[in-house]
Amino acid sequence: MTSRLRHDLRTLDGLAFHRREWAEPEIRRYHSLRLELGESVVEPIEGLYRWMLAPITLWPINVHQVFAHCLVQLGGGKRLDKEIKLLLAILPAPPDQTVCSVVAEHEHDVQRGHYEELITTAAKFEAQEKKASRNPELTTEWNRIKDTWDVDRYRDRKGVIRRTLSAERNLRQPFSVNWKKRAERFQAVFDAFCFHWNLYGMQRDRPLLIKLSVNLTPHGTMVFIPAYWSFDAKRDVRWDGVMKLHRARAPKKQGAVLAEGLEHRRSMAEKLKTLDAEAKRRRLRGGKRHAFLCDGLELVEGTDPKRIARLRKEFAG
Repeated sequence: MTSRLRHDLRTLDGLAFHRREWAEPEIRRYHSLRLELGESVVEPIEGLYRWMLAPITLWPINVHQVFAHCLVQLGGGKRLDKEIKLLLAILPAPPDQTVCSVVAEHEHDVQRGHYEELITTAAKFEAQEKKASRNPELTTEWNRIKDTWDVDRYRDRKGVIRRTLSAERNLRQPFSVNWKKRAERFQAVFDAFCFHWNLYGMQRDRPLLIKLSVNLTPHGTMVFIPAYWSFDAKRDVRWDGVMKLHRARAPKKQGAVLAEGLEHRRSMAEKLKTLDAEAKRRRLRGGKRHAFLCDGLELVEGTDPKRIARLRKEFAG
């Protein structure tokens, strides 16, 4: 075993969701081809290889399947087709190690269902969860489902049956029910059951209540507030932790962006001086004066007066 392969396997060991268990064969195959055929042969899929060692939360596509396909092609002496080449040209490099480390740590929390670093409502949630577990109506409905289907067929290895997930912007695909298929009939009834009781699933006979949670996706940071939750924005979420997680990969303002923002505010301040003078000449006061300034600065009338005051102060003199 080469030192590079050993390093990659250690990296997989440190990632959540059993990464080494299902990714090791392809990583080994990659290194085998690299040694057998040379660096130049595997160079086109170097980016995919690096993605294979990044947290899966950041994957924009199923990198594993594409990587496996490329290995088969290259190992068989075939060229990569033009569609694969286009994908490889478009797909950006994975985030740097600093970002990957932050996200990898978050993935372990997600895998365990632990959101305590970001959410401050453990006691509040536990009370709701106990209430659900002792609800006789919920138990009755679940027993009716078990009487109708062999639910063991739909459990995962942890004994969990999950409802159909909702995606960002509530777009759901597929979103259909073929009543001729027994599995789809079960899923439709189970989804309705979970909707009724605010569940994301059942672990054997234990209802799994939906949690207030914060999750990263390849495209952003999602804060999910369950429909039943009485949300307190100041107390329920550790916003400093959420922002730390989000900012780990957010682009930093720099160079031209900062200069452009400064120049825009300077221009606004110059306009404000003229508007202040005109408001004084017209003897405008209170709300009328504020409305006049907002209109002149092309701001909505509901703009906080403190924002205008800060603009005036920033470029005073």
